[in-house]
Amino acid sequence: MNQLINFDEKNKVFHLHNDQISYLLSIEDGKTLAHLYFGKAIKEYHGQLRYPRVDRGFSGNLPGSLDRTFSRDSLPKEYSTAGEIDYHTPAAVVRQKDGSNALFLTYEGYKIVDEKPDLKGLPHSFVENKDEAETLIVTLIDEKSKVKFELSYTIYRDRPVITRSVRVVNDGNDAVNIEKVASMQIDFVDRNFESITLPGAHAHERRVERSKINQGIHVYASHRGTSSHQMNPFLALVDPETIECTGDAYGFAFVYSGNHKFEVEKDQFAQTHVNIGIDDFNFNWELKPEASFQTPEVLMVYSDQGLNKMSQAFHSLIHDRVIRSKYKDQVRPILVNNWEATYFDFNEDKLKPIVDDAKEMGIEMFVLDDGWFGHRDDDNSSLGDWKVFKKKFPNGLDHFADYVHQQGLKFGLWFEPEMISIDSDLYKKHPDYLMHVPGRTPSPSRNQYVLDLGRKEVRDNIFDQMDQILSSNKINYIKWDMNRHLSDIYEADLPSSRQGEVYHRYVLGLYDLLERIVDKYPDLLIEGCSGGGGRFDAGMAYYNPQIWASDDSDAIDRLSIQYGTSLVYPQSMMTSHVSVSPNEQNGRITPFNTRGVVAMWGDLGYELDLTKMSKEDRQAVKEQVAEYKKIRKVTQYGTFYRLKSAQTSNQCAWETVSLDKNETVLSVVRVMASAQPDLTKTKLVGLDPQKHYEDQETHEVYGGDELMNLGLYDPVERGDFKAKMYHFKAID
Repeated sequence: MNQLINFDEKNKVFHLHNDQISYLLSIEDGKTLAHLYFGKAIKEYHGQLRYPRVDRGFSGNLPGSLDRTFSRDSLPKEYSTAGEIDYHTPAAVVRQKDGSNALFLTYEGYKIVDEKPDLKGLPHSFVENKDEAETLIVTLIDEKSKVKFELSYTIYRDRPVITRSVRVVNDGNDAVNIEKVASMQIDFVDRNFESITLPGAHAHERRVERSKINQGIHVYASHRGTSSHQMNPFLALVDPETIECTGDAYGFAFVYSGNHKFEVEKDQFAQTHVNIGIDDFNFNWELKPEASFQTPEVLMVYSDQGLNKMSQAFHSLIHDRVIRSKYKDQVRPILVNNWEATYFDFNEDKLKPIVDDAKEMGIEMFVLDDGWFGHRDDDNSSLGDWKVFKKKFPNGLDHFADYVHQQGLKFGLWFEPEMISIDSDLYKKHPDYLMHVPGRTPSPSRNQYVLDLGRKEVRDNIFDQMDQILSSNKINYIKWDMNRHLSDIYEADLPSSRQGEVYHRYVLGLYDLLERIVDKYPDLLIEGCSGGGGRFDAGMAYYNPQIWASDDSDAIDRLSIQYGTSLVYPQSMMTSHVSVSPNEQNGRITPFNTRGVVAMWGDLGYELDLTKMSKEDRQAVKEQVAEYKKIRKVTQYGTFYRLKSAQTSNQCAWETVSLDKNETVLSVVRVMASAQPDLTKTKLVGLDPQKHYEDQETHEVYGGDELMNLGLYDPVERGDFKAKMYHFKAID
């Protein structure tokens, strides 16, 4: 096997490379680790990017040096800290024993590992054999304090991907405090970038926002304790001309489910400086002598063929090397959830007809949502009491689960393991489990509170309760929900000087709890949720192979939500359901066919009362379910392409192509109707131009080159919110 990482000892240059990308960094004056290049693959590097020596006013020089032409303030670097006369936003801030934030990192050494080391206690990308990746670990040291930063770079052999993380080690004699530590830094010269981010709100997640980067500091962050609805942990830097299929795109996804911060600074020399890591808001980590701190991982992708190619690289990496579940390659079951059918008002007898109808319609799983535990008849009680509500299930939950299984369906169950109600047995026994600041009244959200998951005894209690429910082995799936963000930040078993560790310790505790569930119940399909898409990130993908994309189930709103989600996350991760019309979130009336077409973008489900449907809609469900079973292997696991965006046009179109290019599914939605409609066409992509493809509905045959170059006229129909789905198969 060819080496993926080389070090030129003479010129002090590291070259990470495969057939698709190259990444170059060097050791510059003052043992400074400099960034040279990240982009399309090159065979060799001959030194032409050594940074020009220019005397820059008000940019300081190396300590003790009379050379005014070299400055760490202007040099593109791999990592920078406060205290080293670099006035950019620092990647790290370390408070020394004397109170200063002085830290001057210099190159100490490196090693190359023929694999990808695990990140203990954190989700991360992995390898399945040691030959598929190599890792460079460069050590920087502050000579006075002996604090070391180990910068890790992993390059995959067959992917346009590099992963980055940092490990901080205190080899000194005194404790220090880490006040900020990014997982990566990268600097670009002579690039006129635009940023693409995914901001949003509850029921309005991951809306694509594209902005010009002007001089100054641009911050995209969450300090809500989760990755959040408000700002997904993703950033793309693109050229102004970059679109879906052409142009350069650099994508960065943070494998973390808590507070995050993406900083993009365009400096006085028009250079672009990027830091990505844990948000330093209320962050302060005590690092004692001989201790270490490991940052979460960043996934870096480069594409020279636009946003679709960037997204496909993320999809492949997250599916193949982040998701671990046994279900990652299995078609996901079609489910019905009882929430919008019954809310809290149910018992076993009321649920059975929904199960019966689901069986008759071909649905494969029934999911029992909130209200089955404690004494919960509304959302004001019982969180933390994961015991069956006897009033609703007098014969026990297993009795109902047996009924579901007898009808040939899988059985799923809703949990919200991170929360506690004041009106609960858990609170009566352990009021200290509720995260709160001593002497202050904690703040409710939806009349629920946060458990102090940083503490092992709290996690043990919740695990033991869940284990009692799951140990029957009659539950095939759980929906892991989180319906508020963190507040009243305090961990009861930490001293006052270490309360800046609470946000991160909460996330580590969450990962520990999830790891224990996944380890004991590997056959359990876990769907993540946080008020919909409030924790839709690559960190949760490590434990949850699918995530509820949004509490907004309206098909037209979902076009933008799902479009933005697809920039980073594979379609098999995204659950999408058909709900009632008028929609309960916004009142929109949408055709049943359109609701089905949009829901088939991801993992199909139904969020409505099957027993109250019209005869026509019942038949439509049967037809949708039957059609989805034919196409879901392609739509869930094929190569995904975005073709048209509803944010920039009156249409949304997307396509999924099987890996062998023998099958494709194309969906087109027109939003608003017109009395004089423009005629539009949709051109397919990703097909084999030498093959012929048969439309499975009309049986008409087209060449792959025809479908890609000529395209198809979009249907001209009266009425808003109309959709059309095509299914093509290659023929001999």
